[in-house]
Amino acid sequence: MVAELSTVTSIAAPQPSSHSGMGAIVYPGGVAFRVWAPFAAQVFVGGDFNNWSGDANPLASEGNGYWSVDVPGAQNGQKYCYAIHNPNYPDPLLRTDPYARSVDDDHDKATILASDYDWGDHHFEMPAWNELVIYELHPGSFRMATKQAGTFPRTEYLQELGINAVELLPISGFPGDISMGYNTALPFAVESSYAKTATVLKDLAKTAHAAGIAVILDVVYNHWGPMGLETCLYRFDGWYENDGGGIYFYNDWRRHTAFGDRPDFGRPEVRQYIRDNALMWLEEFQLDGLRFDSTVNIRNAHGSEGPYGDLPEGWSWLQWVNNEIDAHSPWKITIAEDLQNNEWIVKDTVSGGAGFDAQWGSSFYWPVHEALTHPSDQGRDMEKVRDALYGRFCGDAFKRIIYIENHDEVAECNGKVRLPEAIDPGHADSWYAKKRSTLGAALLMTAPGIPMIFQGQEFLAWGTWKDSEPMDWSQLDQFRGIHDLYQDLIHLRRNWFDNTRGLRGQHINVFHVNNDDKLIAYHRWEHGGPGDDVIVILNFADRTYDSYAIGFPQEGTWWTRFNSDWQGYDAYFGNVGGYTTTASWGGKDGMPCSGNVGIAPYSALILSQ
Repeated sequence: MVAELSTVTSIAAPQPSSHSGMGAIVYPGGVAFRVWAPFAAQVFVGGDFNNWSGDANPLASEGNGYWSVDVPGAQNGQKYCYAIHNPNYPDPLLRTDPYARSVDDDHDKATILASDYDWGDHHFEMPAWNELVIYELHPGSFRMATKQAGTFPRTEYLQELGINAVELLPISGFPGDISMGYNTALPFAVESSYAKTATVLKDLAKTAHAAGIAVILDVVYNHWGPMGLETCLYRFDGWYENDGGGIYFYNDWRRHTAFGDRPDFGRPEVRQYIRDNALMWLEEFQLDGLRFDSTVNIRNAHGSEGPYGDLPEGWSWLQWVNNEIDAHSPWKITIAEDLQNNEWIVKDTVSGGAGFDAQWGSSFYWPVHEALTHPSDQGRDMEKVRDALYGRFCGDAFKRIIYIENHDEVAECNGKVRLPEAIDPGHADSWYAKKRSTLGAALLMTAPGIPMIFQGQEFLAWGTWKDSEPMDWSQLDQFRGIHDLYQDLIHLRRNWFDNTRGLRGQHINVFHVNNDDKLIAYHRWEHGGPGDDVIVILNFADRTYDSYAIGFPQEGTWWTRFNSDWQGYDAYFGNVGGYTTTASWGGKDGMPCSGNVGIAPYSALILSQ
């Protein structure tokens, strides 16, 4: 154990390292160590390379709160920790390196890990953001379900489904073996229960990129902990005020969040530490984007909009890190989970915005969820659905991530359930649950924005999601048709067959809103014309229409590209409607042409020329 460091009596005067970087820096013939500990009287590093001697390798003060030393003979793969001497403590404080890239299961010992990796001829181009379809994935339950070696399996399955981006819930080190990941204690380390070496994450990026899939990572910077910080960040060098967490945290009223302790965004070294973490994932690990958890808790001490509790230093840190990412990798996406629908989050920093490329769109989720789950048809508000479809930030549809499920909205710990369960509690495999959840899927994949689904959504996962339980892949076999429905929608959304280009365009005209009968129809286009113009009709009521008149933007034949009532998706669906439509001149719904469609209850049609 680290606590069993021995001592020696002869100590050579240390010299600061000439190697740049933080943490353990591998160089030919040895390893340099650098750590920030401004209130330490002395710092030592012990490890496999010196038989865990408590004072054989002292670090030299660099005069600015940082300590460093070169240790010839130390090697990649060896374990180590710091012993920090503070005159206010009788014994050395044994600390894990805050920059540790790999930490053992008990979170005491870090492992020296070289940053080199054989990427081969690896080259990946991030898909255009108007073409992205994101699959949100929890590495723990996804891995448990597949029982495959490594952390992130089933790349072939995801490729076949048609998505082109995965979003991983946080993978940084946390206490215990099971977690959603939002209790980060070791920000630079890949969680040891997911992977014994950080190389596994690089393997994922390489494999996913070969399959045409981008990798986006959730990162947690609004808080750390609350558990598992004792050997790493918490009171790292012994200093603290007001019962606070020490140098990495606020030590006053700004410290507290509902989740853990808030980092001190006003301290330059902490700002640098978090910035370094963000760039590590994007550069060393070759990931393609970051989703920042609860940015409202970075910019406001109360985690809300309003005149009180603003953290200007938090806002300026968000601007800085986005500027840094844009300077290094402008094609990589940064996403904010702010949930306040504040356009300044995605405005550029020159204009005073936070500089994010996109943010989660709760203004889409809530009205759509209400329309899908309301117990009566009369309670479904088509005007709210219309408004949700028109929503965007700064005039750009693709600055909004849209979803009908995400990890927060289906998690047991939040008292939430999956969408089919919310539609028909206790009967999530019923006709009603299948029909209305797939109606929601059609709405999601045809609405302006960047669509995201949560693992298992594509095969009717029900109940409530738990990070401790594996995905039930038997449901994929049971509801293969629902999976195929999602696959077809994803292909149409990505213009797979070059006849629905409009679904990746900016433009929408919700031209038909029938709030009495609960039908809504809209026109999607990028440039317009055959293969581009798309008409979507959604029926939110339990009623069949053999012939329903709506407007069309052009005359001629309109082919049904998708009918959610097709029996190939489910044997109990009705195969109603979905016929080829001929639109004729003669205005309707403010459109120059009109035509008739047949549509089943709780169903969606997608037509194009």
